[in-house]
Amino acid sequence: SQSEQQILSSKLECVQSIEDGVLAEAKCTESNLVTLFPQKGSGAKTQTQSSLKLFQVETETRYNKVDSENVYVTSMLYEREETEREVTGGEVTELVWKLCLAHSASFETADLFMTLVFELRHLSLEALQVVWQRSSFKCRDNWQPLIDALPSCATEACVVLMKEIIASGEVEEDKVEYFFWSFSFIPKPTAGMIESLAPLLKSPGASQSCFLGVTALLHGFCSVYNSCDSVPAVQSVMRTLGKFLRGNCSVQDSEQFSKMQLVLKAIGNAGLAAASLAPILSLCASLKTNPIEIRLAAVQAFRRIPCSVRVSDLLPAGD
Repeated sequence: SQSEQQILSSKLECVQSIEDGVLAEAKCTESNLVTLFPQKGSGAKTQTQSSLKLFQVETETRYNKVDSENVYVTSMLYEREETEREVTGGEVTELVWKLCLAHSASFETADLFMTLVFELRHLSLEALQVVWQRSSFKCRDNWQPLIDALPSCATEACVVLMKEIIASGEVEEDKVEYFFWSFSFIPKPTAGMIESLAPLLKSPGASQSCFLGVTALLHGFCSVYNSCDSVPAVQSVMRTLGKFLRGNCSVQDSEQFSKMQLVLKAIGNAGLAAASLAPILSLCASLKTNPIEIRLAAVQAFRRIPCSVRVSDLLPAGD
């Protein structure tokens, strides 16, 4: 049949000349024949010829040699020179005003916002609280620059201020979720951050993002600091989470069921710090009166607990 016949026929021929290990010349001829109606002998043919020839070899470099002392290897992460001057709350407040007046989609706005983030990192908690009192307003397009900049600040003072803002209920729920989400990305968590956030887990309306955000911060802290389970702030969070388990993860209704699943997921999130809860998790997983979903969630909570805690000894064989 015609479908089995070759419609396109291509050919490429190249001749290369090598001298002293260097390509001196290359000549290529490429031809393509397209035969749409082979029974009539009609078609279209293209032919392309190319030639490359080496004319000269540079023996000296044309760039100026640089002083090796000024050359260093770094990552591709954005760098910004730290300012030597002291940053004041008044300057930061003025920055927020400038951001409100600038066009939302401009290079000026991007630069001002980046400057705001870096200058927030130099302020104490007291100075940040004053800035919040003066700059918590919304711009004409309903934008709050300070709210968006705080999660990128990543200092202990900024985290404490975010906690105070969350507890006060002064911002919308989506911004609160944004705060909790950002805790997972803080590069150097501190015990002070954990101590500040721990009470939020006890609040009646604590959301899923609250449990997961705080425990993700806890995991980041324990990944950097050895023996984190001896830190009082860490112990406080784990005690709070442990109380939610009620000794064996038993649940009475659908509301308790959902809350138990969330707490077990948060414990799994906490990682190294959760080792102290391993015996209770083992009981939760082995208790046959617990719903299978709860038992499975208890097993999954072991996912970041170090192997030195012998899971095989804690979980009874055959269950």
